[in-house]
Parts: sequence; C-alpha cells; structure tokens
Amino acid sequence: MRKINLSLLFTFFIVFISFGQSEDSDPLEYSLATPYNTIYTHLYFLQDDNNHPEIAAKTFNPELVTQKEAERLAIKLKQILDGDAIYVDLDEVPHVPNYVDSLSNKSRYYLTKKYPDLYVEKVGNKWYFSKKTIRGIPQWHKQVYPFGTDKLLELLPSFGSKKVMGLYVWQMLGILILIVLAFVLHKLFTFLIEKLIIQLLLRLGYKKLADEVIVPVARPISFLVIFPLLILLVPVLQLPIAMSKYVILGLRAIWPIFAIVFLYKLVDIVSIYLGKLADKTESTLDDQLVPLLRKVLKTFVIIVGGLFILDNLEFDITGLIAGLSIGGLAFALAAQDTIKNFFGSLMIFVDRPFQVGDWITSGNVDGTVEEVGFRSTRIRTFRNSLMYIPNGIITNQMIDNHGLRVYRRFMTNIALTYDTPPELIEVFVEGLKEIVKKHPDTRKDYFEIHFNDMADSSLNVLFYIFFKVPSWSDELRARHEVLLEVVRLAEVLGVNFAFPTQTLHVERFPEKEGNSPQYTNGSPELKAKLEQYLNGRKEK
Repeated sequence: MRKINLSLLFTFFIVFISFGQSEDSDPLEYSLATPYNTIYTHLYFLQDDNNHPEIAAKTFNPELVTQKEAERLAIKLKQILDGDAIYVDLDEVPHVPNYVDSLSNKSRYYLTKKYPDLYVEKVGNKWYFSKKTIRGIPQWHKQVYPFGTDKLLELLPSFGSKKVMGLYVWQMLGILILIVLAFVLHKLFTFLIEKLIIQLLLRLGYKKLADEVIVPVARPISFLVIFPLLILLVPVLQLPIAMSKYVILGLRAIWPIFAIVFLYKLVDIVSIYLGKLADKTESTLDDQLVPLLRKVLKTFVIIVGGLFILDNLEFDITGLIAGLSIGGLAFALAAQDTIKNFFGSLMIFVDRPFQVGDWITSGNVDGTVEEVGFRSTRIRTFRNSLMYIPNGIITNQMIDNHGLRVYRRFMTNIALTYDTPPELIEVFVEGLKEIVKKHPDTRKDYFEIHFNDMADSSLNVLFYIFFKVPSWSDELRARHEVLLEVVRLAEVLGVNFAFPTQTLHVERFPEKEGNSPQYTNGSPELKAKLEQYLNGRKEK
C-alpha cells in the first residue's frame, strides 16, 4: 500500500512539473489562438499599470527572434502605435482561429493601412507577428521617433509614477517645453522675415511687394517650420493613445492650413513677376493671361490643400476623388457649353489669333477686343456697345484681325469731268503719285494710281494706296492729309471733279460764251504748274 502511494505521489509530481512548464500554467495567462488574442496580449501586457514585456514578447515567433529581442520589438511596436496615433479597435479584430484575409487569401490580419507590412499571421495553431513586421519595426520606429525615445527622457528629471490629470509629470513638463519652443521659434522666424528680408526689399525699392505680400506671408512661413517639428516631437512624450491620436491629428490638419495661406500668397508674388514679364512683351494678351492664371493657381491651391487636410484627418480621399470624378462627369455632361467655352479660351491663349486692343471681325461682330475671359471675349463695337461672344463660338468662326495688319488699304476713284484734256489727266496722275511718295505714313514700294475707267458721267482715276499706321485713328488722320493734298493739287492744276449729272450743251451764240471751262492744252505749261505746286509744298 505504501508503494502504491509513493507511486501516485511521484506521478502527481511529474504531472505538476509538466503542467507548470506548459503555456497555460504561466502565472499571467495569455493566448495566441486567434488574431484578437495575439493583438490583445501584446497591448494588454504593455500598459502602464500592467507592464509585462516578457509576456508581450510571446506574440513574436520564438523561431525568428530571441526572447530578449522579442521584448525589445514588442516595446518598440507599442511605441510606434502610440506615437503615430494608430488606434487598434479590438472589437473589429477577428476572434476566429481560422481567419483568412479576403484580399491576400491567406491567414493574415492587417492592423492598419498605414503600415502594409504590419500584420499577424497563423503559424501552426498560433498567431504571431509576421517576419515582415519584425523587419519593419526598427525602420518604423526611427520614422516616428527620429530623435529617439530615451534621449528626451534622459534630459527630463524623473518624477516617478505620479500622474496629474492623467499625465505623468515629465509628460506635462515636456508639453510645456514644446509650447515654449514653438513660441520662441515663431518669434525668431517672424523677426528674421519681417526685419531682415523686408528691410532688404525696402532698400532695393520693392516697398509695395514688402508691404502687400511679404508681411502677410511671414507668419505662415514660421508655422510651416514649427508644426512639422511639433509633429516629430509630440510622439516622444508618449501620451495616452486617445490623447495622442487627437493631438497629432489636430497638428496634421492645421499644418496644411498654413501651407495653403503661404502658397496662396506666393501666387501673388509669382503673378507680380509674370506681370512684369508680360509688360515687356508687345502682346497685350499676356497681360490678360496673368490674372486668369492667378485665379487658376489660387483655386488649385485651395482644392489640393483641402484634400491634404482631409487625408491628414484620415478620411478616405480615394472614395472622395472617385465620387468627384463621377460627379465631374455628370457636371461635364450638364455643362458642355461652359467646358467648351473654357477650352476655347485656352485655344485663344495658345494660338493667339488676336490680343487685347485688336480690331477684329468675326461673323456679325466688328469691334475692338477689350477682355478675354474663361467663358467669353468682350468686344467693344464701333457703336460703343459691348458684346460678349462665347469663346467656344469665336474659336469656330473665321476671325479677320485688322489689328495685325502691317498696312491699311485705302482705295477710291477720283472722278474727273469728261472735258478734262488727256495732258491734264496725265499730269494730275503724276502729281497724285508724288503726294503718296512724300507722305510719311504711306507705303512707298507699292501703290496703284492710274486712269482706270470711263464711267457714265466721269473719267475715273484709280487711287489705290496703303497706310503704315498702328490704329484706325491714325489711318483716318493719314487719309485726311492725303485727300487734302489731292484737293489742293486739283485746284492748282485746274482739274474739275465730276459728279453724277447730265449736261446739255448748246451751240455758242455770238453774244455769249459757252459754259465749258477753258483748259490749258500745252503740256509744258501744265508741267510747269505741277513743278510750281510741288516746290510750293516743299517750302511749306
């Protein structure tokens, strides 16, 4: 009986030892049977009031890392999740041992979309963090904590485990240091920009640029540097995950706002520069293009900035962009004419069929271009009315640009009476040619002045010349001067202009002369009169 009892005691002792060495006999119970159990084990045993990194390390495959290395990786992974404000909702983690990811069709569960290689996978009957996760933890940790997690703690005094408002004293001290650092950097950058750069611009003569553009940009520039620095330093404080999430999200959402303000003001600076370049060109269309380009760039900055803000707030902008694409297609179908006019304006700026100030004829429209907009072109007619032509229409019509003419044509018929002698006509034509040659605004290499037609009531001299003038007003002035010279020449030579009349000729009576004028028939005398006229014009 004693032998049996000893045998039973020995058996019980062996079973007790083996049971104590089993996983279930661990003083702190844990399980790796499902993705939920593994992730819960890792997070639960690294809490401030339940810090057992040796148990959290069990979530790493012992065949891949040692126990000591696993503890270090487990702590770093927890710091990555806290510092990057990644909240793992355990209610959404699968509780089934045989879970299969629908995308990869493998026994994996991904913790966050931000780190595609951070997942747990099934090995045998247990779920462990993957080999890719083990390799990625050092790199992710360095990204989240570029200054390290221990360096700042070494600089701060240790106040034990005492908490105030849910934070350790050293964390509150760290927050105070970050606030003071942000304030000092803001003042420093503002001083450098407002004092040094603005003073330099004032000395160079750019007072308007300094007052209207640089001063409003100074503060956003300082915040553009401060907020990224705060985003890097806040994770070092290792705030509670709920607080850290909202603090980092807030910083990431506010930072693009200052970037939008900065780029919005920067567009004004670029517009000023482009405006100066446009002033140096002969084309006035460039002057109209600059304000349109400024509007487009500002709209682009606001839209892209808004998408960045939504993305930093962890909204799924992919679905938003897809929705905008579908909505944009519907909008495009509903606003075909508007889009057509927009592309018509682009074609005007690219092809440059006319520019602001040109006199054009397009269809039934005849006038001077005043403005080219995104939708329509504004034309001032010669009745002084304004016409708005959609750009989609004007680009599909023939455009006659009178403003691009090098020469402006002038053609008329000078009608002489039928009783004008041939010699007088020939001398008169020579005089007309000399008038054209001597006028400063006429084309000298090509003109046509000839006795051209014998009409019903007149002998017609074709007067076909060109003026080299920039505007219609200058053309009218040049016409005025030339026609006055024609009238003066006719007066000197005794040439009579004809008009539609019927003349009844009656034989002369002895006591009365006829009504027909007496012309000089000798060519030498006529040429002498022409020389006298030309010499008189030279003296004037």
